[in-house]
Amino acid sequence: MAGGRLITIEGIDGAGKSTLAEALHAALRQRGIDAELLREPGGVALAERIRALVKDPALEVSDHAEALLYAASRAQLVAELVVPTLASGRWVLLDRYVDSSLAYQGAGRELGIEAVRAINEFATAGLRADRTLLLAIEAAAGRARRGERGEQPDRLEREGDAFFEAIAAAYTQLAEADPQRIRTLDATLSPEAVLSAALAALEDLL
Repeated sequence: MAGGRLITIEGIDGAGKSTLAEALHAALRQRGIDAELLREPGGVALAERIRALVKDPALEVSDHAEALLYAASRAQLVAELVVPTLASGRWVLLDRYVDSSLAYQGAGRELGIEAVRAINEFATAGLRADRTLLLAIEAAAGRARRGERGEQPDRLEREGDAFFEAIAAAYTQLAEADPQRIRTLDATLSPEAVLSAALAALEDLL
């Protein structure tokens, strides 16, 4: 795609994805790489509306509907913004992508990783990340970090420990199955150390 790279950042809630995404975005720019920083769900108007739906604690959302809503949001983001950006030769730095659905809905909601993979393969027309940075942290530590933010938990963040433990385990399995694409970073390190590790994990692409 004319030099464009898709870099995704993954991990359970509280792992520090947004912090790394912003720092990495700045670091790439310093290296002369023009990168678009996006988040999921969201990034474009339709996807932002879906984000509001899936995160609303007041709404009843079935597990299957949740998986399909995330896939729909992703389909719009990929078609409207990600593919054109990559085609222009720019990089895309994405806070969450398909692996989130595999872990959260496939494992956490127990819908099955392969079933969720299939709907996301359709949603993204098979677009895969060039590199995925997985921020690894224990579920309890992630929950503690979320509590320190002082924010009201969204619909998914209200789930119990078992839900997030299943997600963390799924992420580990995904990383073990695809070590070339997914590089695991220790999310308990300082933000500066995590950024350094992230840049090292991208060195062959820079």
